[in-house]
Amino acid sequence: MKINKRFILSFVAPFMILISAIGLRFRDNSRKIFYLPIGLMGIVIVLESGISRQLNRKNLLKKIKSYQKAK
Repeated sequence: MKINKRFILSFVAPFMILISAIGLRFRDNSRKIFYLPIGLMGIVIVLESGISRQLNRKNLLKKIKSYQKAK
């Protein structure tokens, strides 16, 4: 059985956020700063994928509407 790479990579961003939350919660104050970039990157990846999906849908709808007007 072949495993899709995108399926595995879709778990990376939530896992990064989870690691960051656990690190910020359970580490002492001097080491908490190391978990902030991991969490921020996870959040950025999730937001970027959502925004790009929304833009792709909007562009596809515009193309469909332009073909309907041409007829």
